[in-house]
Amino acid sequence: MTVEEILRRKIEEMEKTISGLTKQNEEYRNLINDNDLKDAKKDYKDRLFKFIFGNPENKQWTLSLYNAINGTNYTNPDDIQFNTIGDAVYMRMKNDISFIVAFEMDLWEHQSSFNPNMPMRFFIYGGRLYEKYIATSDYYQYSSMLQPVPRPVCVCFYNGTKEQPERQVLKLSDAYEGEGDIEVKVTMLNINYGKNQHMMESCEPLKEYAWLVDAVRRHQSERMDLDAAVDAALNEMPDEYVIKTFLLENRAEVKSMFLTEYNEEKVMEKERQEGRQERNIEVASDMLKAGGMSVSFIAQISRLSEEAVRKLASTLGIAIL
Repeated sequence: MTVEEILRRKIEEMEKTISGLTKQNEEYRNLINDNDLKDAKKDYKDRLFKFIFGNPENKQWTLSLYNAINGTNYTNPDDIQFNTIGDAVYMRMKNDISFIVAFEMDLWEHQSSFNPNMPMRFFIYGGRLYEKYIATSDYYQYSSMLQPVPRPVCVCFYNGTKEQPERQVLKLSDAYEGEGDIEVKVTMLNINYGKNQHMMESCEPLKEYAWLVDAVRRHQSERMDLDAAVDAALNEMPDEYVIKTFLLENRAEVKSMFLTEYNEEKVMEKERQEGRQERNIEVASDMLKAGGMSVSFIAQISRLSEEAVRKLASTLGIAIL
């Protein structure tokens, strides 16, 4: 078996490998719930961004952000019709915020780490949301007349620590090998404090949210634990900030959300590392079984150390060159 054939087979087996990590992932999450979040209310596992901008109590903030993104001037918050799939989990993913306004289906997601696969997530969310729309509207899919549907608009709000452009468009077709007939475009907006200034100035709640996240990170950099960092940031938030009263009234929930997001990032990074290691071991195992390849070559292709390759060969009972 050639190296190319081995690598091709490993690519085909990636899904099985990732699936095998599900149980371990659940163990990590249970550990988080039992320990890191023991002092926070466990009923609040949503992201803070969603708590602020996807909350029916604060439709005016959602509308303000919508206007800032689109350059519109809508003034009636009740024009927002939330249809977020809040209690549905599909492929371990939850829909953040979605709503219909002006016959437009808006899908919003928040990410604290860059994810080039967001178009696929929006594709899945969009399908479920349009199914819901068809089931609850006068849409008749068998009509001989063209049935109008709200146009989809997909936006991802990014505020991770790694530098990203203020605005970029991610496309589902970027993942295709060749041409495809389905396209999904996602506009990713960098909402870190100091980015996209015009949009921030047009939406005070967004600017204030960005300030809060930046303040928490700043306090953490001073070796302050996350719980204390959130308290310090909330306490020093300017009184004129429109979201301050809401956040202070829900301080425990806000702290829980920060803790949840922080720990989710740690778990996801651990999963990525262990997933990569698992795939590297499988590649090396197949190469050893195929035979005829040196330790250094196997190490180079599998990205394991030569010592790890030798130990693996010993475990498998395979003599190596």
